[in-house]
Amino acid sequence: MLLILDAMNLVRRLFAVQQQQNADTDAQLIATRAALAQAAGKLLTRFRPSHVVAVFDGAPVGFRHRLYPDYKANRQPMPDALAGYLGELQQALWQQGIDALLSDSEEADDLVATLACQLARYGKNSVIVSTDKGFCQLLGPHIQQWDHFGQRWLDEQHVQQKFGIAPAQLVDYWALTGVSGSNVKGVPGIGPKRACGLLQQFDNLDTLLTAPATSKEQNIVQQHRDEALLARQLVKLVDDIELGVNLQQLRYHNPTKGP
Repeated sequence: MLLILDAMNLVRRLFAVQQQQNADTDAQLIATRAALAQAAGKLLTRFRPSHVVAVFDGAPVGFRHRLYPDYKANRQPMPDALAGYLGELQQALWQQGIDALLSDSEEADDLVATLACQLARYGKNSVIVSTDKGFCQLLGPHIQQWDHFGQRWLDEQHVQQKFGIAPAQLVDYWALTGVSGSNVKGVPGIGPKRACGLLQQFDNLDTLLTAPATSKEQNIVQQHRDEALLARQLVKLVDDIELGVNLQQLRYHNPTKGP
């Protein structure tokens, strides 16, 4: 099993806790490193993976920004001190036998999706450690998602309870509603309840856009076809990136046990 750590999701949450507990920036960073090492240790003990990797953000501007310049424009930038400390955090993980993966041109989320989906195509299992709901679109027989902070699985039942649809419908759901955290707009006037109803009726966005309009909501979506298709392109994770790394390179070796 491959354990995939959404490293920046872990790091930023851990750092936010330390910001509340320490006034000194250096103390915040050192405490974040210790907390990250502790979290990684717990995850390795819990899942006992055969392979493991920590995926970091290396691409501040990717294809989504070129498609839609306002993509994630509402997000707070990473504090400079934390950005400058990422090398130390990667080193802390490396000391636990966890390699870092990042790209100069691709977003971390797409790297995660590619790793998990490539394995799934060969019937191999992976667990994504992240609180990011965007990864729920990948859920399936071979891909699971673990919320380390909530100590819970973000599974098909979670998606059904939260959104009222199946994981495979999430991309089309967000294409309709938008995703405020990424500044993706979606279709004006289509909120969660309407989006859920439309997908329960039509199953997917393509059918919704091509079927004869029989309701006000369907009419609205068809009138805003371009917005919906753009939003779908922005929220759908890319799962076929050329990674330049093979699974063997990600095999986990416990450094405390020697070669």
